[in-house]
Amino acid sequence: MELNNESDINALNKINFPGGHKRELLASLRYARYIQSAMFPSTDYFEQIFPESFIIFEPRDIVSGDFYWITKKKGVIFLAVADCTGHGVPGALMSIMGISFLNEIVSRDKLLSAGSVLNLLREKVMKALHQTGDISELKDGMDLALCIIDNENEQMEFAGANHYVYLVRNEKLTKLKGDRMPIGINAIEEHSFTGHTLKLFKNDRIYLFTDGYVDQFGGPREKKFKYGPFRDILYKNHQKPMNEQKQILQKAFRDWKGKVDQVDDVLVIGIKI
Repeated sequence: MELNNESDINALNKINFPGGHKRELLASLRYARYIQSAMFPSTDYFEQIFPESFIIFEPRDIVSGDFYWITKKKGVIFLAVADCTGHGVPGALMSIMGISFLNEIVSRDKLLSAGSVLNLLREKVMKALHQTGDISELKDGMDLALCIIDNENEQMEFAGANHYVYLVRNEKLTKLKGDRMPIGINAIEEHSFTGHTLKLFKNDRIYLFTDGYVDQFGGPREKKFKYGPFRDILYKNHQKPMNEQKQILQKAFRDWKGKVDQVDDVLVIGIKI
């Protein structure tokens, strides 16, 4: 997570603070970002596991409510992308909690299925936030996509909480759907998250993302970018090197946004098998 002094100052310049409080708050938020950054996997670690990959991570504020998480256990790779309730400081606190819980769950001796990981994560989030289902409670939580990749057996298991991923194979883009419920308290009765297992093939491309990219306002009419154009960019450029795909996605986002303020955290990850 890179530090950007100009964006920090611009974010705080929109708020009026008395005296020197702005400088103190900026210093506190920078340190909060340092702590959040320490929770994220390093770029070197990510590229060690996925040499052909890219990460686009652009928080709306100084700290982020989006997070990505990766770990490897017994030769099996766990990769998650999540969008926590809110952004800024509240979202960042949720993200740190989510990463900590995922590390705790996967550290168990037994390898768990993708659906089981999300079930346990939901239990921990609800317990930590004291969620009981009362109608007056805040519906805090997170949307999350989890991929468990077993290279030795050439297969992947996917589970999603209000999230899905794109798979591009043999010139075809497929949407892998998750369940329509969050990690946290839900408006409807909770049920177990569904795991989907599929065979992996060499040169498969998998894309995980939050909704910040597609929800960005811009263009000549200041409308949302939307999923259709996002899929088109991924499909049109999926055969290009991953670093080049990253540059194309970043340029398309900047060109669309123009002078419009960024509305949400942006996170897109692409990996090549």
